[in-house]
Amino acid sequence: MNFPRLHPDTIEEVKEKIDIYDIVSDYVVLKKRGQNHVGLCPFHQEKTPSFTVNQSKQMYYCFGCGAAGNGIKFLMEIGQQSFSQVVLELANRYQVPLKTLEPEKRQEVQKELSLKEQLYEIVAVTSNFFEHALRETLGENALNYLIEKRKLQPETIQKFNLGYAPSGWETLYRYLVEQKRYPIALVEEAGLIKPRKKGNGYYDTFRDRLMIPIKDIQGRVIAFGGRSLTDDEPKYLNSPETPLFNKGKTLFALDQAKSSIRSFDKVIVVEGYFDAIALHSAGITNTVASLGTAFSESQLKQLLRYSDSKGVIFNFDADQAGIKATERAIKEIESLIYSGQVNLKILNIPDGKDADEFINSHDNGSEQYQELIEKAPLWLNWKIEQILMEKNLKQADNFEQVAQGMVKLLNQLSDSNQRSYYISYCAEILAQGDARLLTLYLKNLQTQLSKPLTKLSQKNTTKTFIKLENTAENNLLKEAETILLKIYIHYPEHRQEIFDKLEDKNLIFSLSEHRIIWQKLLDIDDEYDQKLVSKLEADIANLSEVSEKVNKLLNFREIEQYEDSSRLSLIIDAALISLEKVNLEKYCNYCEKKYKTINPEEDPVNYQYYLNEYISSRQKILQLQPLRSFSQLDIYS
Repeated sequence: MNFPRLHPDTIEEVKEKIDIYDIVSDYVVLKKRGQNHVGLCPFHQEKTPSFTVNQSKQMYYCFGCGAAGNGIKFLMEIGQQSFSQVVLELANRYQVPLKTLEPEKRQEVQKELSLKEQLYEIVAVTSNFFEHALRETLGENALNYLIEKRKLQPETIQKFNLGYAPSGWETLYRYLVEQKRYPIALVEEAGLIKPRKKGNGYYDTFRDRLMIPIKDIQGRVIAFGGRSLTDDEPKYLNSPETPLFNKGKTLFALDQAKSSIRSFDKVIVVEGYFDAIALHSAGITNTVASLGTAFSESQLKQLLRYSDSKGVIFNFDADQAGIKATERAIKEIESLIYSGQVNLKILNIPDGKDADEFINSHDNGSEQYQELIEKAPLWLNWKIEQILMEKNLKQADNFEQVAQGMVKLLNQLSDSNQRSYYISYCAEILAQGDARLLTLYLKNLQTQLSKPLTKLSQKNTTKTFIKLENTAENNLLKEAETILLKIYIHYPEHRQEIFDKLEDKNLIFSLSEHRIIWQKLLDIDDEYDQKLVSKLEADIANLSEVSEKVNKLLNFREIEQYEDSSRLSLIIDAALISLEKVNLEKYCNYCEKKYKTINPEEDPVNYQYYLNEYISSRQKILQLQPLRSFSQLDIYS
């Protein structure tokens, strides 16, 4: 359609009503950091969040690519839409009355926008029809099923607007079309009737089924799930896709769960409607259900906007089908969980029970379920449990299968701290309590994680942590990393410079205590936060392995005299050169040893890979030689 010129009053009212956090969080996982929210920029590829959203200013800005603007600009860029198109969609979303500068076009636009409103009305009337039918004689079996089989109280039945679709082929059709006079085309578009395959006429989509309304985030009915009361298949039947309903973007009970998700700072995701209803009935109201399809990234992002800690718990069935469903869900959202943007846990209820069955089979089911939630393992621990399932580590073939599964899992972790932790965790499992074997398996895992599987794999090898053996190199690296941390802590105006240059050069802090401190700084840092030092002290206080190091960093003396920005930038560049040179030299030596121990005739792919890496690293080192390194820069003069 041709979009009209909008009246300034409409534009201003849309700007006043929209919330940039709500808009951006549909596309980006945002975490609270100081006064802002941060996430991975949707406009360029990055591994470390540089995209910030400021709710008080209703603005976004990316320190990586420079993208910036308000909520309207964001939607224009992300969807390649015009200004008028975005404002019209937002006006409809936030129910802002529409005014245009061309009155003759207003009717045309309102007609387009009112199509959805008519569908909302038809679906709402249908929901009332089903509710009424449940309490009539023809709905007696359905009501008894809810009370006796599902053990639901009347208030729960009413809260979820549960109903019954009569068994007749045209009962709803006659009600909506003949009695209510709704257009047949709209009733069909709402997914409530279907054309007959032979002859003329229509028949009801849902017949003799217990009806569960599916609502949008605002609590408006948009579709239905129908549960068969007989042996008819399928057991559960959902509405087809409509202008109101997209199965992959909708979550059952989110409209009722969102406030509780905020309160508990976590959300429980179950498989079935009645799992969610049973948990809500038991007072566990931070629960939603997927709709029979694979859990999608879009659904996850909807949930994460309500939890600051990004806490999500999958509670799918514990049988083989449920485990496969959990695996599929993890696969769908792996880009977010492997990068550490989601705090995901997995709950499998003992004895293969689902949430509904568990709650109803225990007198204190709610309390016991809460205990299971608290004990639910992190998704990585759950994945490792699945790798170990029915495996005997005393048998060589089983041991090899487990080890390979662990390596495959660990190779997908992008967070260095997380990876280091789980390397040790897996090594302890493989050692089976034998302390003498722990070091061996630890080294073996690290070696396999560094080894390429194909000619093109492991391109990011300069970011692999390699143990330093040379004392001089170790001291140089330690000094360079220390000075970068000191400048970062005490000179806020240089924080973004250090962050950007580390990212640009693909460098990380190599010493373990420095990596821990750096991660803490990123977790608490905000460009305008003047309390970073005190926050760092509080966060590190209980970590004995780095607390002494932090105290030295906070007691800053060495370069306080250099207030000149250009001087500090020179020191930063020199320190980065030192980091780069030491890492390259260690990696170069590592590659040289590797290719010299490989028989090129037996393993030509890996031989050529390590040889090429050795040559490439040596060339990079030579290119750095003319540059002034940290060791050549007298920062105390």
